[in-house]
Amino acid sequence: MEIRRIIALAAAMGAAASAFSACSKSKKASVTASVPIIEETTAKKTTEPTTTLPVETFPDYPVTFPEIEKKESGNLYEAEKGELKGGAKAAADLPEFSGDGYVTGFGDKGEASVTFEVDVPSNQHYDLSFNISAKKAVDCRLTLGDQQLTVFRTTDNDQFTYITIYGVFLTKGKQKLTITPENGDICIDYLKIENNTSLSDISYDASGELVNKNAGQSAKELMSFLSDNYGKYIITGQYAYGGDNSELDLVYRTTGKYPVIRFSNLEVPRESYDDSYKEIDAAAEWYLNGGITCVSWFWKAPSDKKSGVRTEDTDFDISRAVTEEKIAELTEEELRELYSKGNISRECYGLILDIDSMAGQLTSLKNRGVPVLWRPLPEGSGDWYWWGAKGAADYKWLWQLIYDRFTKYFELDNLIWIWNGQSEASLVDKRTFDIAAVDLYLSGEKDYGSKFYEEFAAVQKFVGSDKLIALSECGSVPDMDTAFRDNAVWSFFGVWYGKYVQNEKGEYSEEFTSRDALVRAYNSDGALTLDEYRKMRGFEPAEGSDG
Repeated sequence: MEIRRIIALAAAMGAAASAFSACSKSKKASVTASVPIIEETTAKKTTEPTTTLPVETFPDYPVTFPEIEKKESGNLYEAEKGELKGGAKAAADLPEFSGDGYVTGFGDKGEASVTFEVDVPSNQHYDLSFNISAKKAVDCRLTLGDQQLTVFRTTDNDQFTYITIYGVFLTKGKQKLTITPENGDICIDYLKIENNTSLSDISYDASGELVNKNAGQSAKELMSFLSDNYGKYIITGQYAYGGDNSELDLVYRTTGKYPVIRFSNLEVPRESYDDSYKEIDAAAEWYLNGGITCVSWFWKAPSDKKSGVRTEDTDFDISRAVTEEKIAELTEEELRELYSKGNISRECYGLILDIDSMAGQLTSLKNRGVPVLWRPLPEGSGDWYWWGAKGAADYKWLWQLIYDRFTKYFELDNLIWIWNGQSEASLVDKRTFDIAAVDLYLSGEKDYGSKFYEEFAAVQKFVGSDKLIALSECGSVPDMDTAFRDNAVWSFFGVWYGKYVQNEKGEYSEEFTSRDALVRAYNSDGALTLDEYRKMRGFEPAEGSDG
């Protein structure tokens, strides 16, 4: 282990140990922005470059979709006139329904359904509005023919309420839309189809200026590249696990292409420095070989009794850590004094020690000239991770603390900040993040669905068009034709590792993304892959290196 590495983390880790022993477009467009390669002579690769051969090569797939013809529409279809299955039946007991009645009797087994046969006037995007009453919130699966579009949830006010699915693309002619309540009974009155107007509100004019005014040149150049190409391409990405590139190599063997972005997770090393540095080395190596590195922080809570990422796996309570003390720019000595006097809690002191430890690891990447897409506190709107378990206020306090300590105290200028809060309620100060990202795993759905457009439009609506929108985690690779058709062109995507890409034998798994869908996505003119990214940057890989 290099002495430079030890210095980067020694202070933070020493403090942590003493205190607690007791996350058809053309690729030929010209691009002016580039990311400089800053090589450090002391950086060493953990392994020798390997040669990974693709199974076969594939042609480019142009971005294609049916010609769109905008027409006004406002057709209404009564549920009681639809095709009823599995025990669903017409009724007329409730007040204020439309037509001759409504449909109910779905039960709670997810077997009953109602199908609307609709006459679509033209190829275009539509808003589908359902008038539904339910005594409890029920998940409803919506399918078009045999293709699942999305799963939506009803209200629980026991009154007929409008529920709208925005921007669903329908082709001209007779189409069948089916609703299947999955976990409870509903009363559905009618379906109304209207032409969508919100697609035109989506913008790709993000400024590309980093929120950290003291950002380093490599981070600025990378952000400039991302913003210059926002809306032109979707940059490919894949999560890697364990400090190697087996998932990325598998994508290459399957598609003939490598992803541009290597996604990984850094942790505070409580047991093994070597494991931590293996991941740091892999992230740095990917950048030095011409790619982009993205690092998440799935933070194991600083508890000496029960440490874990998920709320259920730890006894840590973030609400006990929150303080009004201005601790972001204090030295370790000043923090110890506050803790010893009881001015900050044990939980607060534990957080700051972990933050300092993580800063040391990111400093190691900074010292190698590596700009990092940095995603701390993933999915902050949920209660499944401890940092979101006590509500938005505590989550926002922690985000601000991390941002201030990293940028002001540690002067980390190589970070591009990704906020992955996932809801307007958890939105942090817009001056503390550069990219807004969402994680999407669609229940029961293989390959791409219309839900992606809904999320894209919703996030841009509350964060503003000046921020890039990205897909920081997904279970299936986006379909490029659908993304451009629906005007939901994410800056980048990252497919999760493990079962989402490979089986127990290390072979490609089609459980979540079919092989054909993966091949078409990576060879689409709408996707940017590693070889193309390197070419745009003028980067020539070393002989024998991957890709």
